[in-house]
Amino acid sequence: MLIRRRAALLGLATSWALGRASLAMAAPSSHEDDPRLVVIVMRGALDGMSAVTPYGDPNLAAHRRALILPEPGAAGGLLDMGGFYGLHPALQNMHALYAAGQLLPVHAVAGNYRSRSHFEAQDYLESGADERMDSGWLNRAVSLMPQHDAGPDGYGLAMGLTVPLLLRGPAQVGSYAPAASHHPDPDLYRQIAALNADDPVTGPALRNALQARGFSDTVMESGRPTPGAPRKGSRPDAFLALSTAAGRMLANRHGPRIAALEIGGWDTHARQVDRLGRPLTQLDRGLAALRDGLGPAWSRTVVLAMTEFGRTVRINGTGGTDHGTGTVAFIAGGAVAGGRVAGTWPGLRPDQLFENRDLAPTTDLRCVAAGLLCDHLRLKPAGMAMVFPGTAITPMHGLIRQA
Repeated sequence: MLIRRRAALLGLATSWALGRASLAMAAPSSHEDDPRLVVIVMRGALDGMSAVTPYGDPNLAAHRRALILPEPGAAGGLLDMGGFYGLHPALQNMHALYAAGQLLPVHAVAGNYRSRSHFEAQDYLESGADERMDSGWLNRAVSLMPQHDAGPDGYGLAMGLTVPLLLRGPAQVGSYAPAASHHPDPDLYRQIAALNADDPVTGPALRNALQARGFSDTVMESGRPTPGAPRKGSRPDAFLALSTAAGRMLANRHGPRIAALEIGGWDTHARQVDRLGRPLTQLDRGLAALRDGLGPAWSRTVVLAMTEFGRTVRINGTGGTDHGTGTVAFIAGGAVAGGRVAGTWPGLRPDQLFENRDLAPTTDLRCVAAGLLCDHLRLKPAGMAMVFPGTAITPMHGLIRQA
């Protein structure tokens, strides 16, 4: 990791606090039976066909044989989802939710945009409109909820360094970042010391501070960590910590009812088989922690995990996949009508691919979100025009378990 001295100085206090995960929360309430909604943004573009593999499609192997894991029942194989689809083996907790009818993947989904730029697509994903906006669809949904018992910072709380676009807008949202929730690798400490070594003010100050953290002069020059100093790979799982905190806060009688989290690490242009397991495991562990933290309130909770776009159907020359279109979204929770895979599978024949390269989207992600807002949060369908301005959408029903 290479950094510039100015970036190191200006970003020293902020760039490490939560790593690739953050949490925003909204809608305090005092009713224990209120529905809870958690939205997770998976930044970087998840390869949906690796997370939920359509191993039953006869054309799959022709496009990505080296990316396909063994079928269910084989060593290291996919987790059984009843035939045709298999869940990635890193998603053990989510597979247990699936077996309990509390996980509902929706395949071949995409937003209403066709951008393959991460930044542009994430803006569209979070704004939920036909054009990029400075407010998010989840904030606009919160503004339609009954406004009662708002806290001193307004109707919501953001836990993290920033409030994501998803939760920015007319509903006031506070912000809080827990201290010391993430530590950088020792090599980054050494780079900062080296960049400032010749500065008569910051050089000695940084060196003294690092020595206080367990780094000796010899170690900083040689690159060998001192016993007891922060070690590479020992960083805490920020998404796990935030998921645990979110669950406990959402479970509180006087706590929030809406939460937004984000997790990165999905941009697998190279060595995808080796790299994808880590973020999938983090997602899986985070969902389990969220469930455990919620306790009985899990039965009234829905979680939507979504990503800005999918990845190419065909493997590239470096063992990865490139920016695509259709992907998978995950809906989880005790209130979910799960235990199945929703959505219409488009097929993988060359003539069925979008632009001869991507999984063709068959479900608008906004329709999925609108279905959850209407059927779970009980917002009025007429309000969806404000939540998702632009082209009219039809909420997707049947995602929530009937009482």
